[in-house]
Amino acid sequence: MNDYSDHAFDDTEEEAIPWHDPKINEAKIALHKFFGEHDREVFYERQLEVIFESEFFHWITAKALHELRDEGRIASEMGELTETTPIRFYRATTHRFWKRQATQVLSLVRTFSASEFTRALGRHGELMFDAALPTQGFMPKAKKVTAYGGKQWTTTGHDLDRIYERDGVPYGAEIKNTLPYIPTDELKIKLRMCSFLGLKPLFIVRMAPKSYIQEVRNRLKLPVDSPASIEHGTIQRFLTWHTKQLPSR
Repeated sequence: MNDYSDHAFDDTEEEAIPWHDPKINEAKIALHKFFGEHDREVFYERQLEVIFESEFFHWITAKALHELRDEGRIASEMGELTETTPIRFYRATTHRFWKRQATQVLSLVRTFSASEFTRALGRHGELMFDAALPTQGFMPKAKKVTAYGGKQWTTTGHDLDRIYERDGVPYGAEIKNTLPYIPTDELKIKLRMCSFLGLKPLFIVRMAPKSYIQEVRNRLKLPVDSPASIEHGTIQRFLTWHTKQLPSR
């Protein structure tokens, strides 16, 4: 489990998207309405990306925010999360007394982005699945994995969070309990690791873009589920898929 990225609150990096993607205009309309309804509140960029993630990719929301800012339709100021990490705040242009709110938000963000907190949050996610998966026979076999089946991954410095196994089928699991999406380059590396080590990839994430989901579902023919919590049905669906992949006996 990786900690929150230092760039989680920095709007200086945007995904490569078409400049005239119609979803950007849709997001601008939704965001402008949102600020009209919350005209006495202050929000930071990652917060807004997560609030609107059921409707828009994070980078669509970010691009829409930047355009609204440049057009003067919402107000924006930069703050300092750490000495090397900026954080951008947004508010309605009519909100004059926003600085105290921004200071309070900044204090809270600093608390939950501290390394001690993020490590604890990561461990909590791992422990939840260490408890949930064995209820259906998926047993944890190894942690922080770089080697399996006589092979050692040395191409990069990455590891896999877990290996779970059932019916002789090993799964290389990556568990991400973070606000940002798993970076695409990391996703691809973990897929390569699983292929090299002879493991079925299992990504357990808080949220993923639809493009990631479609790639895993269509190109890799793997199941995708996006539950709100770890319920019995979530693990049961995984078990049902697993059982269907087993050779006939």
